[in-house]
This record gives sequence, structure tokens and C-alpha cells, in this order.
Amino acid sequence: MLPGRTVRTPFVVFVRRFTMAAGVWLISSSLGTPQTFLPVNSTQVAVREEQQPLRSSPSKVQTCRRGVALLSLLAVIPSLYQPLSAAAFSIGFSGPKEWLREQKKKASKFLLAPIYASRESLRRVYLLLTANDFDYSSVDLGEVQGLLRSAARDCVPQERDSFVSFQANTGIEVCTFKLIVNNASSLLEDKNSVKLETEAMLDDLISSFTSLNGAINKTDVQLASNRQKVVDALMHTISSLDKFEQGIKDCLEI
Repeated sequence: MLPGRTVRTPFVVFVRRFTMAAGVWLISSSLGTPQTFLPVNSTQVAVREEQQPLRSSPSKVQTCRRGVALLSLLAVIPSLYQPLSAAAFSIGFSGPKEWLREQKKKASKFLLAPIYASRESLRRVYLLLTANDFDYSSVDLGEVQGLLRSAARDCVPQERDSFVSFQANTGIEVCTFKLIVNNASSLLEDKNSVKLETEAMLDDLISSFTSLNGAINKTDVQLASNRQKVVDALMHTISSLDKFEQGIKDCLEI
């Protein structure tokens, strides 16, 4: 090569491009002046470069477009290396469980509302049957039976109407107390002692309502002795309901 004389021959420029997550090498060939460094994450620069008038051969146009496509791919690569924040919300982690538990506590009054309503119905029946001036003729037996059915919350199969019975036969859970247990204990393991105890309380409660409804339907409450049997069954049901309520609160940790 002679001094002062420049030989204009094709050459290959190796440009090292660095991404945020990993080093990626991009090799591009050029017949003109070397291309300047383009930020990997700046796709706008690449787009503008593609939109500039191209005066070179078709092969150079294809090379430029391939470079733009590669830059777009490189801009996405760093995000693949970033930690997935959603992984912290998987079911196996304690974070979402604690959040759900707090939400259940806040909504506990709505979950316990049917229990309060059932207790109120039972107390009304108790006051009717234990009044000192009890008059059988003034007591609407149908009203008493209706209050007891309402208090049972469709948990006594014999007291369900035809529509509710149809739903139960199709596999739909219609017992309100059972639904309350499922909701309150949904974050507990199947073998959790608190959950198992609450389920046992539910069985006792349903049994109490079944006995109470049977007593009121088959017993002549006009007789004081028979009426006392109904009252005893009523008190046992109220006690079972109180224990069941405490079991639900234990599941909710309130």
C-alpha cells in the first residue's frame, strides 16, 4: 500500500452490543461506512433507520431489514431474564393466603349472618312456647314450623320444598350451614383439627334440627309435658348453633 493512498475494499465491522440481562453479539456486514452503535432497547432508532431512503443494492436492503428484526428480538431478551413478580402470588406461597384470610375476616359478619338469623328464629319459638300465659289456641303452629324450617336453612332433607330437593338431587349443595363451613375453612388443610371439629359440629347441628322438627311435628304442644320436650330439643339446638358459630370463628381466626 502506498503512503497517502487509500484502498477502498469491502470490510466487515464487528459491533459488540450489550443487553441489560446478557451479552449478545450482533455481526453485520456493510459495504459503506461503518454503522454507528444503536441502543438495543431503542427500537425507534432502528425503525427510523429503516425508513431512510436506501440507495444501495437490494441485498443491502435485506440486510438492513434483518438487522431491524434482530434488534427487535434483542430488545425483548432482557425481559426474559427479569424475575417474574407473579411467581410470588402462587398458591403455595403464604402471601396470598394471608391476604385472603384477612379478606375473610373482614367479611365475617356476612358469613355469620345466617347463623344470627337462625338463632333469632329459634329464640322467637322459645318465647312462644315458654310464655307463662301460653295459649295453644293463640299460637299458630304453622308459624312455629315455618320459623324452625327457616332456622334450619335447608339442612334438614325432610323439610325442604320440592325445588330445593330437586337442586339437592342434582348435586347442588343447598345446606347453608355446609356452605358456610366450606367458605370459612377453604384455606385450611383437609386434616386440620379445627376444620374437622367444625365439620363434626355441623353434623351435630343438623341432627339437632332434625330432632327438633320431628318433635314439633309429632308432639301435641298443648300438653305442658310435651311442650317441655320440644323446649328441651329447642335449647339443645340453640346450644349446637352456638358451638357451630364458635367453630366457624375458629376457622376464620377471629
